Amino acid sequence: MKRPTVYIMANKRNGTLYTGVTSNLIRRVYEHRSGLIEGFTATYGCKTLVYYELHADMATAIEREKAIKGGSRKKKLFLIESINPTWKDLYDEVI
Repeated sequence: MKRPTVYIMANKRNGTLYTGVTSNLIRRVYEHRSGLIEGFTATYGCKTLVYYELHADMATAIEREKAIKGGSRKKKLFLIESINPTWKDLYDEVI
């Protein structure tokens, strides 16, 4: 899936959240899940894809990522639960 995408990874339901942007969601989530990238997601075990949204171009995706990151935790939880109320791992859906 090579398309600008904003995504949220979590370590568990209502747990630690990581919001990111990528042009290749499958590769990027695989990297998070496999611990190939050092940093926040590896430290906190954020390996579950709980939310994603596709965009037409990277500039729009980056703008949206900043808006999500700038929002409250409550807004992030509402966003996730609006499309994924059970917090299932969406990775299988995108591969």
